[in-house]
Amino acid sequence: MISTLPLGVCTWTFGNRELGEVARRVASLGFDGLELTGDLEGPSGTETAQVLADHGLKVFSLTPDNVDLAHPDAAVRSEASDYYLRLLDLAAELGGPLVSCHGYVGRVRPISTMAEERALFISTVRSIAERAHGLNLRLAMEALNRYESHLLNTAVDALEFVAELGKNGDIDNVGILLDAFHMNIEEAGPAEAISHAGKHLVLYHAADSNRQGIGRGHTDFDMQLTALAEIGYGGPIIVECTAPGPDPFTAIKGDDSLDWLEAFLQESRAWLLERWRD
Repeated sequence: MISTLPLGVCTWTFGNRELGEVARRVASLGFDGLELTGDLEGPSGTETAQVLADHGLKVFSLTPDNVDLAHPDAAVRSEASDYYLRLLDLAAELGGPLVSCHGYVGRVRPISTMAEERALFISTVRSIAERAHGLNLRLAMEALNRYESHLLNTAVDALEFVAELGKNGDIDNVGILLDAFHMNIEEAGPAEAISHAGKHLVLYHAADSNRQGIGRGHTDFDMQLTALAEIGYGGPIIVECTAPGPDPFTAIKGDDSLDWLEAFLQESRAWLLERWRD
C-alpha cells in the first residue's frame, strides 16, 4: 500500500554539508531515511550507519558519482567500473541498500556511436551486476532526461536494457528507477510508464515538473501514485527537489538555497501525508 511507503531524501541536494548535519535536518523534517551520495572518500560504512542510527534514519539507496560506464576509451570505463565495484562494497557494509546506475550526466551525445556505446554500457553494467549478485545487492537503472544523458531516457529504454542484461538468465538483480521530474520531460504518460515498468520498478524519485516541491508544478502525482499502488510498488518514495536558480547540477546556489530546499521537502512530505497516508 502507498500509505505505508517510507519517505526518503537525496543527500546530494544539500550540497557539501556533512552527513551529520544533513541527517539532523532530514530527521527534523519527519522523513524516514536517505538516499546517500556514493562518496567513497567520506565516512566509512560503519560511521555512516552510526550517524543514521543516531537520527533514527534508514539508508534506502546509494546514488553514484558521475562516472562514465559507456565511454569508448577503455581506461575511462575501467576507472568508472572500479568506482562502482567499490560502491558495491560500501553498500554491502551498509546492509544492502539499492545502488542506482545511469549514464554519464552531462554527456548528451555519443563520442563514437550510439550502438557502440550502448553495447559498452551493457557489457560494463553486466560485470557490475555480477559482482552485486555475489554481494546479494540489487542495481536500479535510472532513466534520465535527454538534456542530462544520451543513454536510457525512458522507461522503455530502461526495461529493454534490463531485459538484454538478463537474456541469458544469469542476471536477475537489476531493476529500474523512474523519476517524476525526468518522466515529465520524456514520457507521454508518466503513470503509464510506471504501470509498464511493473515489477521491474525498484525505486521511485519524486519532484514536481520544475524540480521543486510536490504541488508547485503541474505533475499529476495522484495518477503516478495510483499507478505505484496498482503495481504493488514496495520501495520508498525518494524526494529529490532542488533549490531554484541556474545550474541544475549545483545543489546549493546561494544563501537562501537551503531554506528553499527545506520548504520544498516539508511541502512534499505534507502533500504525501495528506493525500496518501489518510
